[in-house]
Amino acid sequence: MSTPPDRLLAEQSAATDDSIQAVHAQLRAQKPEKPHGYSATPLVLLGIMCTAIFFGSIYLAHYSIRFDPLVVNEVANRAKPGVVTQVVTRAMRGKKVYQETCIACHQANGQGQPGIYPPLAGSEWVNDPAREGQLIRIVLHGLAGPITVAGKEYNNVMAPLGEALNDEKIANVLSYVRSEWGNTGAPEVQPETVAAVRAATAGRKNNWTAAELADVK
Repeated sequence: MSTPPDRLLAEQSAATDDSIQAVHAQLRAQKPEKPHGYSATPLVLLGIMCTAIFFGSIYLAHYSIRFDPLVVNEVANRAKPGVVTQVVTRAMRGKKVYQETCIACHQANGQGQPGIYPPLAGSEWVNDPAREGQLIRIVLHGLAGPITVAGKEYNNVMAPLGEALNDEKIANVLSYVRSEWGNTGAPEVQPETVAAVRAATAGRKNNWTAAELADVK
């Protein structure tokens, strides 16, 4: 006896459904289950990126070279015919050192503070070329006790700056002081000269006095 067509179709449909379910079961068994909840990895990576950006911004703000109209790219300008470059002198570089280190006591106009800190403008200590070694020693190791400048006596203490300023910066700031506020009596100070004085006075622990400096040539 043959099977009726409608019963045959029903059996084929049932068999087909069973096979599909079996295949799905196999696929689910082979597929790894997702972990419950959220992974912490993206949050960790986000935290690392934010930290790097934060500290990177601080580093760039502190150490990046800010625009300075006194600084020119001489190499680039040499490749451009007709471009006039500005020569950056030691005095120009020394102005920044002065503003950061010396201006509080000696003031922007170089006049110092009456009865407290001596002036640098018109000072014989600044304008006399023979006193270059004395000036360098004062900056390196400081000065204490009475000193006469432009006919007036001052009695205070200048802190040593030898550890805070390298030879280049000391040469630059002294060159600035020697060329500013009408001072024109002495040439630029060279870093090699500062280095020689630093080496010769390496064992110095105390501030200089004006009396000691009078014997320095």
